[in-house]
Amino acid sequence: MVKFAEESMKPQGSRDARARLADLDKEGVWGEVIFPSLGMWASSFRTPELLRACMRASNEWAIDEIMSVSDRYVVTAQVSTLNVDDAVEELQWAADHGFKAVFLPTTPHPSADDWHRESWEPFWAAAEEAGMVLAFHIGTDPVDMTVGGASGGLGLVYRGPGGAVMNYAETTFSGQRAAMKMVASGALDRHPNLKVLISEGGATWVPFLGDRMVEGYRQHHMAVRPKLSRSPKEILYNQVYASFQHDETAVAAYEHMGYRNVMFGSDYPHMEGTFGHTQDTLKTLFDGVSEQTRLRITQGTFYELFPHVPPVPAEAA
Repeated sequence: MVKFAEESMKPQGSRDARARLADLDKEGVWGEVIFPSLGMWASSFRTPELLRACMRASNEWAIDEIMSVSDRYVVTAQVSTLNVDDAVEELQWAADHGFKAVFLPTTPHPSADDWHRESWEPFWAAAEEAGMVLAFHIGTDPVDMTVGGASGGLGLVYRGPGGAVMNYAETTFSGQRAAMKMVASGALDRHPNLKVLISEGGATWVPFLGDRMVEGYRQHHMAVRPKLSRSPKEILYNQVYASFQHDETAVAAYEHMGYRNVMFGSDYPHMEGTFGHTQDTLKTLFDGVSEQTRLRITQGTFYELFPHVPPVPAEAA
């Protein structure tokens, strides 16, 4: 884990928002969504007042150190998921101060209700009213920072043969569960203008999940609560966006499975991202693919979520 952190911090832009722009330019990336790094595991906090204060401090820091540098950055605000009222208050403050997206862990604080529970309804309503994108990041289920081994500790689930691959694959499932909860609970159906981004988890899981949810809704309709005004798959396809880095099948989700909200992301500066070979990766992914598909996945979905970001310069498009 220490080695992973060291590799992820190698690029100067991981610590300096101005240097970051130079790295993006070199990679041919115009805009990006920026997540709060260690803040993504704020589930280690146990005191509501302390967590609330830390979220505000983090958001104020992000305004001063990142948002002020460039409007090409979409910085995600942080909110406490330990207390719904605190989350609503901070989201509204963040919206008033220029944030366009709010980071949410794939599962809320261990002491709070899960995302599919009705207690979160005021938060969904506030996010929709503010036009804030709900930005879930894979691999952010709550962890006990004091525990190691197979029972936890920074997302470690498996040890032994295959552990590295299994742990990496495991991180993607939490994003799928978050999307499932938002759809099946009716949260997105009640708030049709609410948009969800599941970052770094690939895209072909969306058609699969849509099929399974439709089957469950149809075959177990007598037990389904709440009833939805639209098909679960329609809600998922319309309101959930999924980003990927290297996945060779992601383009197929758009071209052959009817899922249009596929978004490329470089995952800068992490070692599993495309930094240092972004353009080579894009050329491989879009070899033989139509211009319409390429533009939708590399630009269209991003601007659909974040229309405030300046347009890509004509010479770079």
